[in-house]
Amino acid sequence: MTGLLPPWRMGLAALLLWSAPVFAREPADAAARDETAYRQLELFARVLSYVENNYVESVDRKTLVQGAIQGMLETLDPHTVFMPPEVFREMKIDTSGEFGGLGIEIARKGDRLVVVAPIDDTPAARAGIKAGDELLAIDGESTLGMDLGRALQKMRGPAGGRVLLTLMRSGFNAPQELAILRDHIRIVSVEGALFDGIGHVKVKNFQDRTDQSLRKELDRLRALNGGKELDGLVLDLRNNPGGLLDQAVAMSDRFLPGNLPIVSTRGRDGRNASEERSRDRDTEKDYPVVVLVNAGSASASEIVAGALQDHGRGVIMGTQTFGKGSVQTIIELEDGSGLKLTIARYYTPKGRSIQEKGITPDFLVPEDSSGKVGTEAPREKDLQRHFRAEPSQATSEVAAAPRGLPANLKDWAVTAKLTDAQLRVALNYLHGLALGTASRGPGTAAGR
Repeated sequence: MTGLLPPWRMGLAALLLWSAPVFAREPADAAARDETAYRQLELFARVLSYVENNYVESVDRKTLVQGAIQGMLETLDPHTVFMPPEVFREMKIDTSGEFGGLGIEIARKGDRLVVVAPIDDTPAARAGIKAGDELLAIDGESTLGMDLGRALQKMRGPAGGRVLLTLMRSGFNAPQELAILRDHIRIVSVEGALFDGIGHVKVKNFQDRTDQSLRKELDRLRALNGGKELDGLVLDLRNNPGGLLDQAVAMSDRFLPGNLPIVSTRGRDGRNASEERSRDRDTEKDYPVVVLVNAGSASASEIVAGALQDHGRGVIMGTQTFGKGSVQTIIELEDGSGLKLTIARYYTPKGRSIQEKGITPDFLVPEDSSGKVGTEAPREKDLQRHFRAEPSQATSEVAAAPRGLPANLKDWAVTAKLTDAQLRVALNYLHGLALGTASRGPGTAAGR
């Protein structure tokens, strides 16, 4: 056996040989790091061996290794996660827009699970679940310290299955139990309506073909408008948790003329740096746009809002957004599991990072007539181990402080019966622009 390594040590050698080129320019440091890595991985292998051979009950090595990976990643940011094969399959289904479940977006806030937003027209939304609700238990199992992947697994499943949620909300005297039936959820990512020449398009998330769906919806609204161009558009990104980056870029591109920056990314030591720019094709006419956002608008939604705000193409209304300014890549592993790894931060066209801070609206519009602005909803800054906001590298700050409601805002008979206060303000504002009784707003440029 002289000269041969034990199997686990051979694995470590293979791992370190694979990583060696990264350190080729600093051989002394590389050798020291290699030796440190050997010692740490040897320690892990020894602990694994002790547990396998001596634990009071028999254990499954795969379960132990997956648990070790999950524990390792839990020392990083909350968006870097390991997904066992069954969870990874569900994630891929999510981006297609079809799955069986409740339709609820959740996040970790310390040891607790909280609702980021219920997805529109899903069992969760119909049951009255709200952003900021604390999820205490699922089917009687406490969620204290529960992994996000496990929580999602427990809520997912065939349509018709019953899930018992225990919720706590500000204003409740005690936790409440809510039994909800799973449904086959097919998220229609884009839905629209026409208000006397002004369009309202709700974008629920960014999944495959969301931009194509937006184009079709805009064409449908133009047809309803007698073939005439829209007088304005409310692009509604409220409670949109994000999704596919390429779809956010495509949607931003649709409203911008060619060769303008949309979003840039920068990783560690300048790696994973890129910039996406608009192309001069299929661009919408320069009608006024209002982008509606709230605390549930995250990630891809913030990319769109930031791009249109920086270029003066749209007026942002609503409340402060979620503040997720990091980019993840998905890596499929050999056993069917997946790794979602944070690789970069993203920046708006003017160099703003929205990490922790979010997009500040040009006009602060409360969520209802009582003046509530949704301060209870969780944001990136509330998540455990989130990245701190880096110093601003913006060439100029945009909307440093939101204004109150637009000046000269007048009621409009068409919107008088709307119960959605923010949508009513946005439509009234655009109607005022069409009549010439309101200014186009901060930072916007007409007639490009």
